[in-house]
Amino acid sequence: MTRMINKDVIDADNAGRIADLKADYDHLGTQLARRGIDIGAIKAKVSAYGVAIPSWGVGTGGTRFARFPGTGEPRNIFDKIEDCSVIQQLTKATPTVSLHIPWDKVDDLKELKEKGNALGLGFDAMNSNTFSDASDQAHSYKFGSLSHADAATRQQAVDHNLECIEIGKALGSKALTVWIGDGSNFPGQSNFTKSFERYLDAMKAIYKGLPDDWKIFSEHKMFEPAFYSTVVQDWGTNYLIAQELGPKAHCLVDLGHHAPNVNIEMIVARLIQFKKLGGFHFNDSKYGDDDLDTGSIDPYRLFLIFNELVDAEARKAEGFAPMHMLDQSHNVTDPIESLMNSATEVSRAYAQALLVDRKALEGYQDGNDALMATETLKAAFRTHVEPILAMSRFEAGGAIAPVAAYRASGYRAKVSGERPAAKSGGGGIV
Repeated sequence: MTRMINKDVIDADNAGRIADLKADYDHLGTQLARRGIDIGAIKAKVSAYGVAIPSWGVGTGGTRFARFPGTGEPRNIFDKIEDCSVIQQLTKATPTVSLHIPWDKVDDLKELKEKGNALGLGFDAMNSNTFSDASDQAHSYKFGSLSHADAATRQQAVDHNLECIEIGKALGSKALTVWIGDGSNFPGQSNFTKSFERYLDAMKAIYKGLPDDWKIFSEHKMFEPAFYSTVVQDWGTNYLIAQELGPKAHCLVDLGHHAPNVNIEMIVARLIQFKKLGGFHFNDSKYGDDDLDTGSIDPYRLFLIFNELVDAEARKAEGFAPMHMLDQSHNVTDPIESLMNSATEVSRAYAQALLVDRKALEGYQDGNDALMATETLKAAFRTHVEPILAMSRFEAGGAIAPVAAYRASGYRAKVSGERPAAKSGGGGIV
């Protein structure tokens, strides 16, 4: 397998940390044993957990106002998956990459798949793009795509999604995520009912093109780029779409696509209950769809979401098999470092949720003991699980301290010398 970072660099960094890690791990194991928890069992589950890296996430993002490129930015999908492999090599928590078409389109899919295999990476859900125009397309998506009033524009968007499925089949993907920016900026600009009817008809055409073993995920977002109305604006509409399309259709939850203070964990619970939770785009936000590093603003909310996921896992909820992916825009940090930290944060939330005393929690809930119920959750959240995460990485051949090992490797400086510097330009996420 091709390794982008010399193993000796990782081993050298680990050597200076392993003694302290073993002491911390043993101490935590003793603490957890007093609570009746086997630290080895928790570590095994964490080691088996993985989150997909978005191909676009390894490039520097931007805002509506400006984009400031970083050094050594990936020039194409081959550069992108090399950067993604660095994240996997150091964290051992990101075994797959999620592609975005047409951004990641290539002529030779066999070459791309072989490159992924050589780097030890698989391909997660495919993502279509009908929220911006490609240079060679016949019809513009300025006023919508799958819900556009013009039939030819809708067909173009359908055809693009069907093409994404074909690309995904060649790469070994098993899912298609469809997010559209369709909506309106002014009252009266579009007919709510007609636009949704057109969207459903278009999605049904895409659904027919799904292989039997594939899933399709619809993604809701309350606003942006449409600021008055959005065609798929909330989880209720998203659920209706999944119900209307059929058993292969599920809802994708992006943490940044909700109004501030929305109870996302309850939405997750509802979708699990009705067998329509398809997966996640993990990130964080303060005001809107900020696409900040996962866990950087509200790590407790992330934990509460994973609490619902572990609850479903523990009771073997029917139809429960969500896919997990990061979805972030990095404007002021090294994208590789941010994605490594975010992969660690979702693993941390999972580990903490595994520590919840579910029998005690159920008793407090049934007994209406609000204080002890919430303290049961906080006891798990307050537990310092870093030794579990670090030991899991170490035993898998990764880095005890991923960011430190990455910086010691000089990888960014190396690729900066190989990849031409990008010019600063206008806004946009890529």
